Amino acid sequence: MDASDLDSFTSRRSTVYGRRGVVSTSQPLAAQAGITTLQEGGNAFDAAVATAAALNVVEPTSTGLGGDVFALYRTADGEVGAMRSCGGAPSGTSIEKVREAIEDADEETRSSWYPASRGYAVDSAEEAGMPFLGPHAVTVPGTARGWETTVEELGRMTLAEVLQPAIEYANNGYPVTEVVSAQWQHGEELFKSEHARDAYLFDGEAPETGDMVSLPKLGATMERIAEEGADIVYEGDIAEAIASEIQELGGFMTVDDLADFEPEFVDPVSTTYNGAEIYELPPNNQGLIALEALNIAEELGAADHPLDSAERVHYFAEAMKLAFHDGHRYITDPEYEEIPPLASKEWARKRAEGVGETADHDVSFGVPDAQAEDADTVLLCVADDEGNVVSYINSRFAGFGSGVVAGDTGIALQNRGASFSLDPDHPNRLEAGKRPFHTLVPAVAKLGEDDWAAFGVMGGYMQPQGHAQVISNVVDYDLSIQAALDRPRWRYREDGQLAVEEFSDSGVPTALTRMGHEVQILAPLMFGGAQFVRNEDGVLSAATEPRKDGNALGY
Repeated sequence: MDASDLDSFTSRRSTVYGRRGVVSTSQPLAAQAGITTLQEGGNAFDAAVATAAALNVVEPTSTGLGGDVFALYRTADGEVGAMRSCGGAPSGTSIEKVREAIEDADEETRSSWYPASRGYAVDSAEEAGMPFLGPHAVTVPGTARGWETTVEELGRMTLAEVLQPAIEYANNGYPVTEVVSAQWQHGEELFKSEHARDAYLFDGEAPETGDMVSLPKLGATMERIAEEGADIVYEGDIAEAIASEIQELGGFMTVDDLADFEPEFVDPVSTTYNGAEIYELPPNNQGLIALEALNIAEELGAADHPLDSAERVHYFAEAMKLAFHDGHRYITDPEYEEIPPLASKEWARKRAEGVGETADHDVSFGVPDAQAEDADTVLLCVADDEGNVVSYINSRFAGFGSGVVAGDTGIALQNRGASFSLDPDHPNRLEAGKRPFHTLVPAVAKLGEDDWAAFGVMGGYMQPQGHAQVISNVVDYDLSIQAALDRPRWRYREDGQLAVEEFSDSGVPTALTRMGHEVQILAPLMFGGAQFVRNEDGVLSAATEPRKDGNALGY
C-alpha cells in the first residue's frame, strides 16, 4: 500500500462489514450478545433484545428493566414501523399532590430529590419544579413488555433464549470498562436506600475499571422473566415490589398502574431530505424536532456550503433552534394535546423565512421543564441478511434513573417523570396516566432504492441535533457511515449558546462568533454517542461512536 492509499483514509476507525449480520452499540460485550443471537438463528429483532438486555447488565449506569424502550425498523418484507413502550404517570398523581409532597418533605429528602451535584438544587419548595430524583419522578417502566413484544411480534426466538447472554453476564460476572466505571462512580451518590446500595455497590463503593462485577439480584429477576414472561414485572410479585418501594417513599404508583400498561405499535412520522426518506418516532417523542430541522435546513440550502464551513453549521443550527422552539412548545402526549404538522414542508417554508446570515437571538429554545439537556442513554442498531434493520433505544433517563431500586429485584427505576412540568398551563404538565415529553428517538432512513439504514445519536437534546448532522454527512457529502459519526459535531444549548466539539477546525468557532453566535467549546463526550447500520444492496455495514466505549461487530 502506498502513502496515497493511507492518506485517503481519514476516519478515526474503519466501518465494520458483515455477511450475515451486523450489530452496533455502546459496549463490546453487549454487541457480542447480539452477534451470538444472530449466529444462533435469531433475526435482527431477536439480536436487538439480546443486546438491550445485555446492556442492562454490562452498562447498568444507562439502561435497564426500570426504564422505557422504543424501536424504529424496516422489516424484510418492506414494512417501516415503530414500537413505543413507555409508561405514564401513576393514576393517583397530580400537580397538587406532588406540590404538597415537596412542601412536606424535610430538607434532607428534598435535597435528595433535587441534587445540587447535578445542578438541580432549589432554595425553597415554592420555586421547585418536578423532582429530578425520588419516587415522584418514576413513571411506569416499559422495558420488560417492550422486549417481550419485540420478540413475539417481530423476532423468531423466545424471550428466554434472547435473555440468556444477559443472565450469564449478571450471574457469572464481567469486567467493567472505563466509561461505565466513571459513570458508576458518578451515580454512586444516588443510592440512598439499602436496596439500591445492595444491588449496585460493592462494599459500599462503585467498581473501578477492570473490576469483575456480577449483579445476582438482577440476574435472578431476568431468570424469572425468562421463565414466566414479562407479566411478573407488571402483575406478579415483582410488580408488588415496585409499587411497594415507591409507596414507602411517598409516591403514588400502584400495581394496577403497572398491570394496565401495554406497548403500542405506532406509525412513524417522516419527511424527505435531499432525496432520502427519514423516519422518526411521533410524539410524545422528539422525532418531529429532527424532521422539522431537516426540512428547514433543506429550505435554507444549508448543504450548499462546504462540509467544514461555518456557513453550513450556522444554517443547520438556526434550523435546529426553530425546531426546538416549536417542539418544546407543542410536543407532549398526543392523547392530551393536539400537535400541529411540524414535519411538513409548508411549515418549514414559513419558519425558514426569517433566517438570515447572522444568529437570531429572538428565538428561544422553548425549554419544556424537561430537565433533559444533557441526559444520556444507550442505543443499539442491528441489520441482518434478510433485510431487517432496527434502531432500538432503551433508557432510564438519567444514569441510574430515580435512585430507587425495587426491593430485592435489582430493578433500578427510571426518573422520566422529571420531564413533566408542574405549571398547570404547560402542554407537558403532569397529569394522571399521561406520558411525559420523551427525548428518545431511534431512526430509520431510506437512502436509495435498496439502501436502508437504522441509526441514532444519544444524549438528551443532542439526539435530534445528531440525527440531522449524521444524515447530512451521509446524504449531502457521501461520507461512509463511520466517517459520518466521526465528524466533529455541534449542539445548540438551552442557554442560547452554540457548542462545538473541541476537535472542530480552529477557524469555524471564530467565524461562527462573527455571525453572532455565542460559541463555547466542549469536550467530545458532551456530543452524544451514536450508532449506525446499513443494508446497501445487500452489503451490511455498521459504524459506532468513537467518543465512548462503542463497538460494532459483524459476521
